[in-house]
Amino acid sequence: MHALKARVDYALGLFIAAVFAVLVACVVWQVVSRYILGAPSTLTDETARFLFMWIGLIGAAYTLGQRKHLAIDVLMQMSSPKVARMLALLVTALIAAFAAIVMVKGGLALVQKTLASGQVTPSLRLPMGYVYAAVPLSGGMMLLYCAEFAAGLISGRYAPVEDLEAEAITGTDQGQG
Repeated sequence: MHALKARVDYALGLFIAAVFAVLVACVVWQVVSRYILGAPSTLTDETARFLFMWIGLIGAAYTLGQRKHLAIDVLMQMSSPKVARMLALLVTALIAAFAAIVMVKGGLALVQKTLASGQVTPSLRLPMGYVYAAVPLSGGMMLLYCAEFAAGLISGRYAPVEDLEAEAITGTDQGQG
């Protein structure tokens, strides 16, 4: 499972970098076309909005996989290692439940409903279901990361709470297998 996570991390990193580059190009062209040429481009405006949605959702999954999401872990830090591990597993299960029910199940229903309705984007004329596909895709990746993290917590490969002071001193992630 750890090897799969490494491949997914690499692919997502490349995808996010590519989408970000295209997003920046769209925004720069939008500024140039609006303020220098005097004729704003509707295609790049819409493209930038949709790419921003994709990068936000896929980036959230990637950030979860890197264990870099904002977390309030005061309770875990005050607990014994065994209780902290159980709390980390509970939080991981709650994240997985949200990803499965809201993002994957609900996102797939949204994509199917939108594709069936024939709704398209105003300028690009793309099916809106393709734009919304970022939701279940991101949820599926979050589920993969949750499964990998839970397995790492159970096996002891991951610590429930990372040692931020040691990480700052050594410049590495403690507890990351």
